[in-house]
Amino acid sequence: MAVLKVLVIDDEPGIRSGVSRILNNFHVTYPFMEEDYTFEVTEAATGEDGIEILEREMPDILLLDNKLPGIQGVEVLEYIRKRNYDIVVAMITSYASLDVAIRATRDGAIDFIPKPFTPQELKSSIENITKQQYLKRITHKMKQEGKKIRYQFLSVLSHELKAPLNALEGYLRMMQAKQAGDMIDDYATPIERSLQRIQGMRNLIMDLLDFTKIRLERKEEKVEEVNLSEIASAAIVTVQPYAIQMDVSINLDIRSEAIIMADPVDMEIVFNNLISNAVKYNKVGGKAEITIDSSDSEVILIISDTGIGITKSDTENLFTEFVRIKNEKTRNISGSGLGLSIVKKVVELYHGTINVDSTPDVGTVFTIRIPKKQITIT
Repeated sequence: MAVLKVLVIDDEPGIRSGVSRILNNFHVTYPFMEEDYTFEVTEAATGEDGIEILEREMPDILLLDNKLPGIQGVEVLEYIRKRNYDIVVAMITSYASLDVAIRATRDGAIDFIPKPFTPQELKSSIENITKQQYLKRITHKMKQEGKKIRYQFLSVLSHELKAPLNALEGYLRMMQAKQAGDMIDDYATPIERSLQRIQGMRNLIMDLLDFTKIRLERKEEKVEEVNLSEIASAAIVTVQPYAIQMDVSINLDIRSEAIIMADPVDMEIVFNNLISNAVKYNKVGGKAEITIDSSDSEVILIISDTGIGITKSDTENLFTEFVRIKNEKTRNISGSGLGLSIVKKVVELYHGTINVDSTPDVGTVFTIRIPKKQITIT
């Protein structure tokens, strides 16, 4: 169980002891909470004592009377607001003027518990306060994690673009200084490597466009009936020149009709990425096989190759953004490290699954299952 610290500031001893007695044996639970909450109550008879305790113990919940000897409850509330403390405050008071109510609400009080109150009335208020405190902290945590992920993404992206730009600058300065000779043919190698770097950056930018498209575009407006066999055939035509260059044969095996409701561009992203990978990471003279099948409830896509394969430990990170498997066999193969993470996001967008089975020097098999009936595209 988690414990929430409650501070009661009230000049009436009976109220303070009553709150302590009621909450010391009380716990709050909701289905969305990971654990139950219990309460540890501390008491203060004046606003000055209360401020001293909250500075020392930083409670989670403050039950605050307004009519106090010395500084008033609304002044304690203003003190908390100015310091932006993460404390949920409820006013407990016999009466409150409209001015006090407005000021307390403006300064962050989320509830008013009129005195005298029954144990059940206090428990009901504490349940509501606990829920609000929980949701407030969960929301703050999610925002912080979102910021952290965005910064990590931008950091990795900057690195991915910085490296090829540095290489290009180096090659251009080499040619500017005529370090290899006076003839253009003397620079065939740095020119070729510069073109490879530019192609790599272009691939990265295209993958980023796909990446943002998946995350930002409204899908429902573009969904239509899509025949996956036609999309696969078009993807094969696109990658065919590269397959001829690599001497890799591609075979499309359509075992049954596979039609789903989808944005056709999303399906093009899936097939283009997986078929081009099946060629790119293959061996000279290898094979790539695309199988399309379906059952009553789902379509099944299998893209296999006879390529270099990867180890089981590498498959665990295969769908992580900007992750590329680096070894002697992949050293000269360019890629952004985004393609497979994009494929996975697209498949999940349609409530599908993607699995990979790979063996080094034997090949890799990707299996995708997508439900035929889509309730919503999320």
